[in-house]
Amino acid sequence: MTVGVLLAQIGTPDEPTTEALRIYLKAFLSDRRVIDYPPILWQPILRGIILRVRPRKSAALYARIWTEEGSPLLVHSQAQVEALQERLGKHYRVLLGMTYGNPSIEQAMSEFERGGVERIVVLPMFPQYSSTTTACIYDAAYRAAAGTMSNWNARLKRTMPALHFIAPFYDHAGYISALSKHLKNELAALPASPDMFVITFHGIPNRYIQTGDPYREHCERTAGLLAEAMAWRDDQWTLCFQSRFGPEAWLQPYTEDVFEALHRRAVRRPLVFAPGFVTDCLETLDELGNEGREQFAEGGGSPDLFHLAPCLNANPDFMDALAEIVRGNVSGWPSADDGRLPSEGAV
Repeated sequence: MTVGVLLAQIGTPDEPTTEALRIYLKAFLSDRRVIDYPPILWQPILRGIILRVRPRKSAALYARIWTEEGSPLLVHSQAQVEALQERLGKHYRVLLGMTYGNPSIEQAMSEFERGGVERIVVLPMFPQYSSTTTACIYDAAYRAAAGTMSNWNARLKRTMPALHFIAPFYDHAGYISALSKHLKNELAALPASPDMFVITFHGIPNRYIQTGDPYREHCERTAGLLAEAMAWRDDQWTLCFQSRFGPEAWLQPYTEDVFEALHRRAVRRPLVFAPGFVTDCLETLDELGNEGREQFAEGGGSPDLFHLAPCLNANPDFMDALAEIVRGNVSGWPSADDGRLPSEGAV
């Protein structure tokens, strides 16, 4: 009996063009989990202003990081699927699914169904829970597995697989160990030691935290455990939040403000790392790697001394940790043969 593993991401456009970004952003910014304003107020703004301006600008940014193989997030995610499949073995089927992109979560669920997979583990690639990311994946996975229903249209499936949603792993020992080993390898390759470690996470509106989202708490816990594993003093690292969008107050301090102030704080060689992004994407490669470097230079720093550590991507230690997490989450599901899933040594 095969267990399906849905490695789930938010998404990426199909190509770095204005039209592809318009399709992607329309789906992304229409999700009430992401933007919770009433549709009667938000949709005219989205369709009448944002989707007329932002897709062209975003397409130019994506073009700066696009590779010959395609979107970096898609390329790295596919490598993660292959690495996780290799570790889990033949009793598992690992597929990639994206909430707003291709391959979609719906496509992955259909492939599981065609293969007769009746038990599926959903693995959001977001260690820290947020209603804007993890919950979006939960929603999309359930809709794809069970069908949808509205007042005017019902497309409910007669049967659906058993679903298990993997909990946030922001403080999992294997994840923290993979982060620290990854950073230590980065440090070993640098010509000089950094004089400040900037740990940045994607931001969300403060209002979401005030109404129950645990995201900031998860980010602070991850950062604290990483600092402990790296034996950093309090004055050697700082925590901040990036990707602010719209007029609302978001989680602070803002990453762009931190970058611009580093030189005034006598920081010459910052190392920047985003542990909440486990896959390199626009927010890491361009927002941090390009715009962040420019912001550091605008504050008086030397852009040549600004170092961005890559995400974990298909890092072997991280892939080992994910395999451990998946196995631990299916331990209660018996196999058809002897009532137990194969042990790690038998996979």
